[in-house]
Amino acid sequence: MKALLINGSPRAKGCTFTALTEVADELARQGIESEIIQVKQDTPGCRACGYCAKKGKCVMDDQVNEVGARLDEFDAVILGSPVYYAGPSGQICAFADRFFYSNAPRFAGKLGACVVSCRRGGASAAFDRLNKYFTITNMPVVSSQYWNQVHGNTPDEVRQDLEGLQTMRTLARNTAWLLKCVEAADAAGVPRPEREPFVRTNFIRGERAWTSGRS
Repeated sequence: MKALLINGSPRAKGCTFTALTEVADELARQGIESEIIQVKQDTPGCRACGYCAKKGKCVMDDQVNEVGARLDEFDAVILGSPVYYAGPSGQICAFADRFFYSNAPRFAGKLGACVVSCRRGGASAAFDRLNKYFTITNMPVVSSQYWNQVHGNTPDEVRQDLEGLQTMRTLARNTAWLLKCVEAADAAGVPRPEREPFVRTNFIRGERAWTSGRS
């Protein structure tokens, strides 16, 4: 079992990395392998071209495709980001938009979680935004004892946030436990949830339908 930790901060060894490292260290103590990757700063956003729907990978052959090709190695995905204007970084959103959209069916059943780092406020809004990637792709979301956040301007200050670090370790232990539960269920022959064919509803039905609906 292995977890993928994605650092969406432009600072490779900053506060977000410090939080993710706390998670990775606790995962290791629980017997779960993990890997931290750094999102490249020049990662472009989605072009909405539809190429991935036809080819199964993004038209921009960069880090998104490199990590996507390895997705089957991982049983859990944890996104990490600093907080900018009460939201995640542009880097993590550009990466995750393309990563999740171009590989959507392959995320089903993997565990998902996120961690955010801020100086003072905006963490819960950024945390909520990142969790949307998991809840739209059939991923069970792992919780902790509080929202998964750390506070501080520097890595040293983050290390002084004892509650935040404990929250990271609790997240790691919950992730490890759920991964082991999934493994035990598979070994016992408990089937994964059956996926129905996807149904897409378009709420814009045209003037005729709208008019007839009112009469």
